[in-house]
Amino acid sequence: MTAPVDRASWSGGVKHLHSGKVRDLYELPGGELLLVARDTMSAYDYVLDTPIPDKGAILTQLSLWWFDKLADVAPNHVIGTALPDGAPAGWAGRSVVAKKLDMVPVECVARGYLTGGGLAEYRRTGSVCGVELPEGLVDGSRLPEPIFTPTTKAAVGDHDEPMTFAEVEKAVGAETAARLRDLTLEVYRRGAELALERGVIVADTKIEVGFADGVLTLGDEILTPDSSRFWPADLWEPGHGQPSFDKQYVRDWLVSAESGWDRSSGEAPPGLPADVIERTRAKYVEAYERITGRTWL
Repeated sequence: MTAPVDRASWSGGVKHLHSGKVRDLYELPGGELLLVARDTMSAYDYVLDTPIPDKGAILTQLSLWWFDKLADVAPNHVIGTALPDGAPAGWAGRSVVAKKLDMVPVECVARGYLTGGGLAEYRRTGSVCGVELPEGLVDGSRLPEPIFTPTTKAAVGDHDEPMTFAEVEKAVGAETAARLRDLTLEVYRRGAELALERGVIVADTKIEVGFADGVLTLGDEILTPDSSRFWPADLWEPGHGQPSFDKQYVRDWLVSAESGWDRSSGEAPPGLPADVIERTRAKYVEAYERITGRTWL
């Protein structure tokens, strides 16, 4: 697992700007950004103490693969992947030099299947983020068509809240809201179609979007096990939770009797045992290998 570098020990004028749930952000002397993905795992709005080996590198490499595949859908923030002089060698493979973006204050989410928080909202209201859905849907149901289900962008430790499209329009304006919706759905459709050819269902995904010189640009990560729900297509069976290639495995363990954690207690989750760490890493590796067709080192 990587940590923010001691700026005093790294010559070259790099500036540490921010540490998020799973990434550290630096500013380079020329004004570009350096994003470094750690091996940390976040779940239920907590950053867990236990790292997942190689996770940061897997997310970075999978995102780069997707950015290339979706280059005709929207530009992205990637400038390059070469480490600046003096950067820790352990950052190789998990770092991206990127453009600065003026990020939109909305989490852009698309769903093609019903599960998780969307399922809970549907059971309460018959809709998700104001989008009315047919009656009789169950956990894992495929939706008639993908839907845009945005949320707020909460600070670390807080929970993202569902937004209706009208609320997005109020936050960013009608024109930008429509562009965010259309881009999110197109990224989802293209990604889901390609992944399904490789035996993976993309149940839902979240993208990060900002403006670069007035152009909507994809940032952060895209279509990874951290930002999406990936299910094996051959095992899809609506009516219950699906086996997955993402961090749902960790979420399920945390709320199991084995972990002993009470989610409503307000206390941080426990560390992950060795078998859960190993299994989670294997799921991330399998997702990468299935989707890209490449072998992880």
